[in-house]
Amino acid sequence: MDTRGGDPSHQDTGRGTAVEFVYRPTAADFEEALRARARRSPAGRAQALMAPLMAVIIVVVLGVLLDVMLPVWIVWLVLSSVIASWGTVRGLRTMARRMFSMVEPYGQCRMVADDRSAVTTGERASFSMDWTVFREYLETPGLFVLLGGDRAAGVALLPKRGAQDPADVDRLRAILDRNLKRL
Repeated sequence: MDTRGGDPSHQDTGRGTAVEFVYRPTAADFEEALRARARRSPAGRAQALMAPLMAVIIVVVLGVLLDVMLPVWIVWLVLSSVIASWGTVRGLRTMARRMFSMVEPYGQCRMVADDRSAVTTGERASFSMDWTVFREYLETPGLFVLLGGDRAAGVALLPKRGAQDPADVDRLRAILDRNLKRL
């Protein structure tokens, strides 16, 4: 990843499919991206289900070891599952706010994507991402969410509201389909 900056306006556009999005990231964007990742990617599902699953295992083991009566055991099971699920949701929200706090200083962003890469220029920083950094992507009603490959556990998002023209959303989807696996 090149973080030295640069002007994306003179990037090689490959097949002439360069597309431009201008947007200001929000915490809600990151929440939407992390919720979608938790529902639709194997790694996200594993992360989201880990706490409730561990709570159930602990309750079962304690119930057997302590020879707890069935009604008490059921109440423990329900309460621990609810609390662990609530904690997972809160954890996703906290993670989204932390991710947002890292990009908030960038201010308004301008992203130019073509078949080689995406170059994002913010008010205070600029970086480029080659498509090989990501393995797959998923789409939500408001975002394209890029998911990292073997060596990158990252999540990047591209808000659809940043499209300069409604057709740009379809053009970006076509670029992503050529370069990444869709979930």
